[in-house]
Amino acid sequence: MSDKVNLMPNRVLVTGGNGFVGKSLCLELFRQGYAVRAAIRDPDKSALNAETVSVGHINSNTAWADALSCVDVIVHLAARVHIMNEITPDGGLVEFRKINVEGTINLARQAVKAGIKRFIFISSIKVNGEETLSGAPYTAEDEPAPVDAYGISKREAEDALRLLAKETGIEVVIIRPPLIYGPGVKANFHSMMRYLDKSIPLPLGAINNQRSLVSLDNMIDLIITCTHHPAAANQTFLVSDGEDVSTTALLKRMSLALGKKAWLIPIPSVVIKQCAYLIGKRAIAQRLCGSLQVDISKTRELLDWKPPVDMNNALLNAAKFYKSALHE
Repeated sequence: MSDKVNLMPNRVLVTGGNGFVGKSLCLELFRQGYAVRAAIRDPDKSALNAETVSVGHINSNTAWADALSCVDVIVHLAARVHIMNEITPDGGLVEFRKINVEGTINLARQAVKAGIKRFIFISSIKVNGEETLSGAPYTAEDEPAPVDAYGISKREAEDALRLLAKETGIEVVIIRPPLIYGPGVKANFHSMMRYLDKSIPLPLGAINNQRSLVSLDNMIDLIITCTHHPAAANQTFLVSDGEDVSTTALLKRMSLALGKKAWLIPIPSVVIKQCAYLIGKRAIAQRLCGSLQVDISKTRELLDWKPPVDMNNALLNAAKFYKSALHE
């Protein structure tokens, strides 16, 4: 992990402290000597190596006073996460706004009153959009073009935080990650490991896209860098492992990490897309066959940061955790 110590804060509040990123972030902050407090929804759950404060559901009325006492920096991870194929007329936008926009700005306003110096908002690459052309990665300075309700809510939260920063002087840092993977990852990435581990043939042997991902270790390292780096104030950063891969290459590398042979059938991506569209799985086909690349040159240059863990080692870490969990 990073050893930069510019303007090191004393205490960090992590919202969503018992989530996939939150647990590991609390653990690493503690390891590096920070005083860590985790805001969680349910009182019967706890984060690793952190004082915990139960705040209940996050919305425009959440009371944060107890969580904010004696805090220097907030890392706001808690959110209503992206849900594939939200079955509502607006794609769930009203519900996303309650937590991701109204809940976020309510926390930030209370942070200003509490005298907190810096607010780190974990946004999403979906603020930029859903797909890039080959060789034309997203940058932090691109005009946002979110498509779904989740991406729209994250963009609106970003805009509200920037306005609050101008009005009050609180330092806002925005990080937009693509897919985050690592030990304990769930959803599609976990399913991918399960299929490969079971040697299930997959029709993904001829996908020539390019996608950026970020390992949990690299994501956490950047977050911690942003808690104290002076140049991070009021900036937006993209993050990745610094290496883009095709879906086919990713599956091959993940199978190698699992110690398995990948059974990949070379079906053209255009056929996969057509079949997926027919059965109403267009979004899944886009993720499997489309490109989504991010340019992290601003992050590298402004923060003097580079991903500390390479993709092969990150995949090994994810595979080891997956296999160990099978035997628990």
